[in-house]
Amino acid sequence: MADTNFFENRRGSAGADAATMKFMGKLNRFLIVALAACAVFAGRALAQNSDGTGTLEFAAFVSPTGAKPEPVREFTFYVLTKSFDDIKHEIEEANGAPNRDKFIEGLKLSPELREWLKHHETLDLTLPGTDRQITPDDILHVPEFLAAYQRSNSGGVANGIPKPKYKDSDKSDHPEKYEKEHDSYFKALKGYIQGHPESVAGIELEMEGINPAKKWAEAQNSFKRRVNQQAPMLAQTRYLTIKVDTNLDGRARITRLPAGSYWLSTLDMEAGAGDSRLKWDVPITVPAGQTLRIELTNLNSTETAKFK
Repeated sequence: MADTNFFENRRGSAGADAATMKFMGKLNRFLIVALAACAVFAGRALAQNSDGTGTLEFAAFVSPTGAKPEPVREFTFYVLTKSFDDIKHEIEEANGAPNRDKFIEGLKLSPELREWLKHHETLDLTLPGTDRQITPDDILHVPEFLAAYQRSNSGGVANGIPKPKYKDSDKSDHPEKYEKEHDSYFKALKGYIQGHPESVAGIELEMEGINPAKKWAEAQNSFKRRVNQQAPMLAQTRYLTIKVDTNLDGRARITRLPAGSYWLSTLDMEAGAGDSRLKWDVPITVPAGQTLRIELTNLNSTETAKFK
């Protein structure tokens, strides 16, 4: 009698072998795909390394006061070969910032006051505390200071203050008399100022008409506007490597970036969220064949750098 179990066992074994072969076929195909992907990745990394390029990945976030960080969405960032701040300095040097001494020389003031301004830091003669910088000799030597002092102490507010006896007409008609009375007045006035230093207080209130601060501020602001107009153009025409926009998550990626040192910058554009307005000009170094990852936040913005 034939052994039917033998044939049944053979059929079962054949089915298991077929299933095993099918599984192995799938596994081999998976391994081939995985190896191919690895080969592609390795090939790209090798190519990136061999041609001296790398990858830059970054994310940008702005943190309003007392709130969570918000991504900087769809915002343009610039990879520069020079710091944007240094680019501004380059333009300033090329155009020549307003020269303080030259500005003072062009003022329609007495030579004595122009000389005084050159030797003092302030250009705002109306600032509180200016009176403490003015000595009795300054008042006697600088015509504008003398006139301001006399106005400040006119109307009987200062008891016992000397009054001039000389007349301007005597300067030509009776020069010796003029000189004697002039010297006598200045000697008496100096003694009074030294004995009554409080009489100098408030002299700055009488110098609004001769104050050069406004003109100096206008000259500086005009120069800054020119620099701010020219800097973005120079950055993009001479020092730009590439620019990229962030996605809705505030992230961006640049591949095949030549290895080297750069600055990741927003130029003069501000990224805002709530009460925070930030700019970035961050130095980075991209290594060959590798990926540099960086996060831009309030902590490495140019606004924070000002306080370091």
